[in-house]
Order: sequence, then C-alpha cells, then structure tokens
Amino acid sequence: MELLFPLLILALLVPMFMGIRRQKKEMAKVSELQQSLSVGDRVITTAGLHGLVDDLTDDTVDLEIAPGIITTWSRVVVREVVADQDEADEFEQTTATATDYDETVDAGARVDALENGRTTDTDAAAPRLTKD
Repeated sequence: MELLFPLLILALLVPMFMGIRRQKKEMAKVSELQQSLSVGDRVITTAGLHGLVDDLTDDTVDLEIAPGIITTWSRVVVREVVADQDEADEFEQTTATATDYDETVDAGARVDALENGRTTDTDAAAPRLTKD
C-alpha cells in the first residue's frame, strides 16, 4: 500500500514529461522553419492563410496573398512552408477561380430579382422580362 502513492505520482509525471518534451521539439522545429524562410517560399500561417513570401525582416514577413495584395505579418505566425508543387499549383488555381465570373449565381439572382420586381446591376445589359 505504501508503494501505491509513489507509483501513482510516477504514472502521472511520466506522460506529462513526455508531452512537454514533444512540445519543445515541435517549437524548436517551427522556430528553425521561421528562421529559414526565404523570398519566394509559399507558406501557411497559423490562421490558415496561404501566401507567397515577398519580403523579410528580422521580425516580420510580407506575404502576397493575392496578385498585388501584400500584407505584413509577424514571423511567428508562419506555421509551415508548402514544398509540394501540386499544392502550390492548387493555390494559384484557387486564387484564379475565386476572381472568375460565376454566371449561374448571377443568373439565379437576376431571375429571383425579376420575379420579385427588383432590379439588379446586370439588368442594364440584359433585356427586361415582364410577368404575364
């Protein structure tokens, strides 16, 4: 019975020690990654923002998040560097398709607006439809 208490404490401390050790290794790995950044790297921030490194200082990183849109972030928010070319291509395709014109959404909004008697910005270019 007198050995139960030390075993219980040991059983609680070992997993805690292992967790702290793993966390320190991860922090060292992330810190090394943040210090090894270079212009042109595709990165993901802790907030999930994907961007291209445009400029670096000791404490900050300028990320191009869309063509011509550059934002300044603290270096510590960089979580990972996207090394796979397929993911970089996907990033570019996502950026391109986000700015493409989606006719189905606008057509549906136009039909809804016409049915309810409202006008839309695209009505000037489209012929007016009337309800019979």
